[in-house]
Amino acid sequence: MSKFYYNEEQESYDAIVVGTGVSGGWAAKELCEGGLKTLVLERGRMVEHIKDYPTAHMDNWDFPNGGELPREEKARQEKQARTGYTVKAPHNFWFVDDIEHPYNEVKRFDWMRGYHVGGRSIMWGRHSYRWSAMDFEANLRDGIAVDWPVRYKDIAPWYDKVEAYIGVSGENLGLSQLPDGIFEPMMELNCVEQHVREKVAEHFDGRVITAGRVAHINSDKEFGGKNRQRCQFRNRCIRGCPFGAYFSSNSSTLPAAEATGNMTLRPDSIVYEVMYDPDTQKATGVKVIDRVTKEKYEFRAKVIFLCASSMASTAILMQSKSDRFPNGMGNDSDQLGRNIMDHHLGVGAGGKFDGFDDKYYKGRKPNGVYIPRFRNLGGNSDTDKFIRGYGYQGGASRGDWQDTIKELSHGKDLKEAILKPGGWTFGIGGFGEVLPYEDNRMYLDYDNLDQWGMPTVTFDAEFRENEWKMREDMKEQAVAMLEKAGLRDVEPFDNPGALGLGIHEMGTARMGRDPKTSVLNGWNQIHAVKNVYVTDGAFMTSASCVNPSLTYMAFTARAASHAIQELKKGTI
Repeated sequence: MSKFYYNEEQESYDAIVVGTGVSGGWAAKELCEGGLKTLVLERGRMVEHIKDYPTAHMDNWDFPNGGELPREEKARQEKQARTGYTVKAPHNFWFVDDIEHPYNEVKRFDWMRGYHVGGRSIMWGRHSYRWSAMDFEANLRDGIAVDWPVRYKDIAPWYDKVEAYIGVSGENLGLSQLPDGIFEPMMELNCVEQHVREKVAEHFDGRVITAGRVAHINSDKEFGGKNRQRCQFRNRCIRGCPFGAYFSSNSSTLPAAEATGNMTLRPDSIVYEVMYDPDTQKATGVKVIDRVTKEKYEFRAKVIFLCASSMASTAILMQSKSDRFPNGMGNDSDQLGRNIMDHHLGVGAGGKFDGFDDKYYKGRKPNGVYIPRFRNLGGNSDTDKFIRGYGYQGGASRGDWQDTIKELSHGKDLKEAILKPGGWTFGIGGFGEVLPYEDNRMYLDYDNLDQWGMPTVTFDAEFRENEWKMREDMKEQAVAMLEKAGLRDVEPFDNPGALGLGIHEMGTARMGRDPKTSVLNGWNQIHAVKNVYVTDGAFMTSASCVNPSLTYMAFTARAASHAIQELKKGTI
């Protein structure tokens, strides 16, 4: 275990943070910088920045069989492979072994996980968008589920704080549905992306194409000291970035927490219960099983932050049973495990573009284009077919020698063909909002235990009519925009997969105004146990249509500030 992160272990702390992904890293940083002696628990192995990115500098030809894994290895990650890209030799080691970490499905659910220090902050897609005022008001407006107990104005200062710290490249657009932020310089569009941007603006009122807003440093500004520098445009991000160019817990927040001298990081620590004192009506600590030795431990603290991921944090609460909470800690409302959300994707269109044959691009930028939501914003944008909306991600590129049919070329002709780039293609895929349905849920199966004796998670969730109707429009509008932009051979696609495939799991311990209908209050505290905060995707009350990680970080920073203040006042 690295001395860089590890301080002497003890039994009692000011705070405990469970999980080390984007939320856990931010909780650790804020609590430690606030002066709290903080124990950070991670169920997976230790990962040190740079040292433990084994494939970061390898080229494609360094991997046997073009990066395809042997059959016996693939058989251990069949569920993780459902994305189509996660289980490849350059990075499959970040994703769990499905045999060692099983889960159950009443209906298909794609649960992509990484158990290690840093969590999915190492492998995330890095798209970072603010929610809008419209998003926080949507449930109340539509009469769906419960109202958010916060509004955009409450979270805006925390978006500012997070963006200024992590570094987000992007373009301010002045759109109400996609608020502006504090950005690094935008990553430039290539010539075809710029062309499509202009044509879409010309033919469609209110539709904008911009560069994806991604958590990458794109200037010489200093972020987080020596661990981070500007993006090198290698687009090998999922392997772990040795430059710290994109934000991760390992390169940024955990080192900041460690620098205070207040953090103790303990990997290989599976938290399975939050302990409760009925006399004080507070949590007293957590129970842990060592991943390697299977020994059990108890650690105590004044405040606990659950940041283990939407499903994992809720599973911990479900296992935290007592006379006061026979159905799981904080589950007075029977909402624990319900309202599973994600974003539905795999629908859009692609086509070919004739022109710009003398143009190419430099580097491998780690993002493409983004088309913000343009449906149900009022006026002509409204439709009566579905509520809420969607955005698109995509981009343009040129083919290469792989387009050449080898059997039809040889000698001089083949040599000339492989030295010329192929034609331009452009494609976009939608990300649509999934509504919170109470019976889209997870629960624990005590008849099927894992190797540590813990109950496994069972998922019973699916898309509904609103999502299917939305997908029809997502496909139609993708085709319409590409055709108006001058592409040929435009082909739609629609491969829905299942919930979880967006890797944006949300819900299961939603926040709300009423303890009778929600698990958490507007500060991310469990209504009935005020010294337990949940700040990963579990707290989400609706899903918006934008990537949620920036929102998790903003809420985590806000909740940590609140916890520090409440501890000083003695109210928790």
